[in-house]
Amino acid sequence: MSELTRAEAVRLARHSVMVGVFTNGALAIVKGVAGVLGHSQALIADAIESTSDILSSLVVLAGLKVAAEAPTKKHPYGKGRAEPVAAAVIALMLFGAAVVVAITSVREIMHPHQTPAAFTLIVLVGVILVKEVLFRFVRDRGAETKSMALEADAWHHRSDAITSLAAFIGITIALIGGRGYEAADDWAALVAAGILAFNAWHLLRPALSELTDAVPDQKIVAEIREIAYTVKGVKGTHRCWVRKLGLDYFVDLDILVEGSLSVREGHDLAHEVNDAVTNRLPFVRKVMVHVEPEDEFGRFKLDWEEAEEESQSQ
Repeated sequence: MSELTRAEAVRLARHSVMVGVFTNGALAIVKGVAGVLGHSQALIADAIESTSDILSSLVVLAGLKVAAEAPTKKHPYGKGRAEPVAAAVIALMLFGAAVVVAITSVREIMHPHQTPAAFTLIVLVGVILVKEVLFRFVRDRGAETKSMALEADAWHHRSDAITSLAAFIGITIALIGGRGYEAADDWAALVAAGILAFNAWHLLRPALSELTDAVPDQKIVAEIREIAYTVKGVKGTHRCWVRKLGLDYFVDLDILVEGSLSVREGHDLAHEVNDAVTNRLPFVRKVMVHVEPEDEFGRFKLDWEEAEEESQSQ
């Protein structure tokens, strides 16, 4: 787990998004102008993809802003869902960009055009280098802040680098092949559309998982159990359910204690476990602790264990 505070994570995430917005703005203009002047459909498609990058980054920024808002009476768990929603919107935008590029490419393949200009290759080399650096920068920030939307934005940058590479290959083939190979540029754009669609699905799956409360990385579950066990009086743990809401984790944890503990002692112990976990793992917002007597543990069975046994018997 990251040692960043929640406020630091939000600040770093927003900074990363703004770097992407300004970079993509400049690249979209350069690629669009070069594509028109150089008669390259692949480069124009690439410019469209960069424009969608700007829009997706703004969606991420809005999602982070909403997700970072403090809990209220109406939203006691906060508005963390805005973050995976932003990631899902980005994925859908990528799908849309893929469809636009594919339709345009097919139309251009059916109607041959002028061979792209050689200078467009120089533009593409620069674009590929810039976008790969931007991808690595935003990806690392996404991992550091545990932001799904930021990681989605990073892969959007990587998809732009891939489409630029496809455009480079297509234009190179068109220039080397000469007359009759003009459509190589358009075929490259069509391949790029397929890559965009694949990356969109790659981004959409984890966003949907978080929105449907899928179990996050099991490492955090193990860490929570280990920390709880270090609290004096905790004999073990039973159920540990974790769900992720944006930048925050919420936990439901059963702890096993001496059966002779009073209600007050069990209550105080539950608070100690919550404090121990949230202090060690800053992204865990709240641990709902249920106290169970250790001598009663053998009578219980986890719901997921029962479900697993039932599925295996069918």
